[in-house]
Amino acid sequence: MGAITRGFANNILSSGTVDATDGLTGTIPASNINNTSVSAITSMPATVGDFVQSVASDPSPATAGDVWYNTTSGTFKTQLFVAAVWASGGNLTTGRRTLGGCGTQTAALGFGGYSGGVENVTEEYNGTSWSPGGNLATARRQVGAAGTQTAGLGFGGAGYPGATRFTATEEYNGSTWGPGGSLPAQVSNNSGAGTQTAALSFGGNNPPASALTNVTNEYDGSAWAGGGNLGTVKTVLAGAGTQTAGLGFGGANPPTTFLNATEEYDGSAWTAGGNLNTARGSLAGAGTQTLALAFGGGSPYATGATELYNGTSWTTSPATMGSPRQSFAGAGTQTDALAFGGSAYLTTTEEFTGELSPVKTITTS
Repeated sequence: MGAITRGFANNILSSGTVDATDGLTGTIPASNINNTSVSAITSMPATVGDFVQSVASDPSPATAGDVWYNTTSGTFKTQLFVAAVWASGGNLTTGRRTLGGCGTQTAALGFGGYSGGVENVTEEYNGTSWSPGGNLATARRQVGAAGTQTAGLGFGGAGYPGATRFTATEEYNGSTWGPGGSLPAQVSNNSGAGTQTAALSFGGNNPPASALTNVTNEYDGSAWAGGGNLGTVKTVLAGAGTQTAGLGFGGANPPTTFLNATEEYDGSAWTAGGNLNTARGSLAGAGTQTLALAFGGGSPYATGATELYNGTSWTTSPATMGSPRQSFAGAGTQTDALAFGGSAYLTTTEEFTGELSPVKTITTS
């Protein structure tokens, strides 16, 4: 409680006389004033306005449950809370697993994969449904991916049977794929992050299929060059972020070891981050290095578990995928993500919406 200004009343003694030895100016120190309970208050005058704030603009941030009066709009408003949820989206035309994916929840790209045979199919998502895009020049599965729907990147991957691995990179312009610079070595099941002109490829399998790698390569829009190696060799891991602030998490060291490790990339080297709560491989990721989402995967059985990363640690979301899946593709951000394909040639798509605290106008209806 702050200091109270002295006045005439402060200088009246209990005897009823004025304390002539004390001046009528200055302040009473806060240390001389005791806090007291306000539990005895049964009502407040209408002029007090602290119980419902009166503000010209909505407060930011606000806490769920807050109520205020916006004098500009002349309305009462409140901050709500909506829990995170996975919901069904439009189905892929071609169900497949081990496909590449990039973009956002409302503008995603899915390409390649395996549906009993290796695919070169590309599909584009508009937030509601998938439609055909231009085919890859080289059909492939287990392909690395980065970029957006109109500036996508596919690199590495495998043919069928599994001994065939690729170095080829393809660039998508929103309608067709064109050739990009080749990776230094053949790789599949590699993860990716970044953009078409500043991408990362890390981890995966080199020929033969059982040979794992910790190699990282960086793409500048025309050529790949070596970057800092992952701390451990691993395959079927997930990625998020950018070339200079990347994230790699989960993965496997077949046949039985599933990983919960997270590594963070600063543009030259990887360092350890917080561990996933559920160790798994063949999962998908979305978001940034400090706001990432991990979802699905297998350890070894498919899961719908979802976790959120804050740059230090992972928290398990109460929202789980409707269809547990592995070997699928993901896209988007921590609060607006997309999962599609995977497992036994799934066509289903799911959309993730993170926890929200929307502002709602209070009405009488």
